[in-house]
Amino acid sequence: MSDSESRMFELKVGIFIAVGIIIFFILVFSIGDVYLVRKGYYIETIFNFANGITKSAPVRLAGVNIGQVDKTEIFFDEEENKIKVKLLVWVDDENVRIPRDSKAFINTLGLLGEKYLEIFPGSEMGDFLSNKDILIGYDPIPTQLLTEKLSTLCDSADTVMKRLKDGEGTIGKLLTKDKIYNDLEEFVEDIKEHPWKLLQKPRSSDR
Repeated sequence: MSDSESRMFELKVGIFIAVGIIIFFILVFSIGDVYLVRKGYYIETIFNFANGITKSAPVRLAGVNIGQVDKTEIFFDEEENKIKVKLLVWVDDENVRIPRDSKAFINTLGLLGEKYLEIFPGSEMGDFLSNKDILIGYDPIPTQLLTEKLSTLCDSADTVMKRLKDGEGTIGKLLTKDKIYNDLEEFVEDIKEHPWKLLQKPRSSDR
């Protein structure tokens, strides 16, 4: 093989290897969801309670996926003297505009599904969030607190039912006292037969 043929062969091998490396990196970046150039922007949402939302959780605007949670961070708010949670949100499309008065909630796909960030768009269409702007989130109700409230509500319902069963209060007496029920039934029947009595004014007592 001559020198020129050898150099041409080496050149072809080099080009083949370079193309292979380029294809390899394209596949790696595609599968790993990694981008060399990301066209979008970040916003930050602040919560007192994150309800288990994690990194890579979906972000929706008006029910449409627009990005994901890139980072979750706990920090201490010195002004309010309390611990809070910051979500760093990546919006995939720089053309997606989020009104500044929008509302952010942590929601769940189904009853026990994946946590995601839901943004309900506001009405101020002349004022939009820009890169690294902050959107204050509305805190979800912790499951434990919800369970306690339901338990308290059930206890209250049991108490009311017991009082009704024991004949306490007007409704309880109506349900348990036959005389009151019979008197009420007779009154209704009398009104049905003589409806004009409803228009009759009671006589004032002489003094």
